[in-house]
Amino acid sequence: MGVDLDGLSFAIDGTLIVRDFSASLPTGSVTGLLGPNGAGKSTLLRLVAGIDRADAGTVTLDGVSIGSLTRQEAARRIALLEQNAAPSVELTVLDVVLLGRIPHRTRLMGSFGGDDDRVVAIDALQAVGAAELADRCWQTLSGGQQQRVQIARAMAQQPKLLLLDEPTNHLDVSAQLALLGQVRALGVTAIMALHDLNLAAAYCDQILLLDGGRLVAAGTPDEVLTPEIIGAVYGVDCFILQHPRGGHPVIVYSSATSKGAS
Repeated sequence: MGVDLDGLSFAIDGTLIVRDFSASLPTGSVTGLLGPNGAGKSTLLRLVAGIDRADAGTVTLDGVSIGSLTRQEAARRIALLEQNAAPSVELTVLDVVLLGRIPHRTRLMGSFGGDDDRVVAIDALQAVGAAELADRCWQTLSGGQQQRVQIARAMAQQPKLLLLDEPTNHLDVSAQLALLGQVRALGVTAIMALHDLNLAAAYCDQILLLDGGRLVAAGTPDEVLTPEIIGAVYGVDCFILQHPRGGHPVIVYSSATSKGAS
């Protein structure tokens, strides 16, 4: 059981954005989705979430094809936190988290926000260490606090799969480390699109590395984050050290090279 991506391809106006992508992700794992700008990371997350439909291939979660589900059914199983997913109206933090309960409405235009939904929302805030923010106005929060609340909103969907698109953008170092530590502590299968290779090495069980919409490397951080692979995909020289506490790889960058050079 887990997530299986089989031969996914997706094009926009004839341009392939994702090309024949296949991978298997175990239940409970945290996967880092890496690649240069334009590699197809955000598009792949939307395909996995069932928001965009692949031109070819399938996504299955615990043996169920996401393509066979309605949008609401998919949202009950999968939560996607996209970039810049902030509410445009003035809401309290608790109201923002309660938006995650919308997929669980039991009838057309049914209400939400009852006692059961509030319990789920408060539990989600507690899970990300933000319960004390429940009554605060969303617009008064710092960037790190807003990201934690957005993850709580996603968790209020009670998903089996959590997808995060650049969750550490615009956060300081302390907030980045706290946020990714909280994602790991949730115990939910997660896929995170990240730019920072060192964060991926520290917090992900496995890495999927994209380039030009193709999967070019997959495996543990030690297997994927090598000088040869990083140089070929990102066009930079680097050295790999071992973290003195965690033992995971630490990438130390050197000078730029021509992409694909030996």
